[in-house]
Amino acid sequence: MKPRVRVEEPGDAPAIRRVHMAAFPGPEEADLVDALRRDPAWLPALSLVAVDEGGLVVAHALLTRLRIGDGQGLALAPVAVAPEWQRRGVGKRVVRAALEAAEQAGERLVVVLGDPGYYGRFGFTPAAEYGVSGPYEVPDEVFQVLALPAYDDAPRGHCAYPEPFEVVPSGI
Repeated sequence: MKPRVRVEEPGDAPAIRRVHMAAFPGPEEADLVDALRRDPAWLPALSLVAVDEGGLVVAHALLTRLRIGDGQGLALAPVAVAPEWQRRGVGKRVVRAALEAAEQAGERLVVVLGDPGYYGRFGFTPAAEYGVSGPYEVPDEVFQVLALPAYDDAPRGHCAYPEPFEVVPSGI
């Protein structure tokens, strides 16, 4: 059975932390999610989880507010899938659901720092093509944006991630 995707509920925080701890080699991403929950950038409706048939959280995708120039957009990070569920399409489903929720909320632009081969499937392209730059020294193809239907050629400019991202190596 495919896991179902839903918005994070208040009691999910420990299970989400468990997924991030299992998916990454250290606690940085799990700590980032915990810190973002306490930050003004937190958007509860844009923290999505995939749960198995028993209700166990097996994946998580998070979108939070960030500044882009004089405007605002969203940052997609972190995304995690429990190791036993990886390479089964669960990450793709939870990311797609998060992006659809952002679209329904009327958001305009999402940025991500990640593998262009993976995120390109969702329509992400190099941020420079949209006049968007990031605070991290990474190859252009790694810092990407997705223009949602409400995008109207803005925002543009330099991204300022929420403060909790400052403690994570490379921003993710």
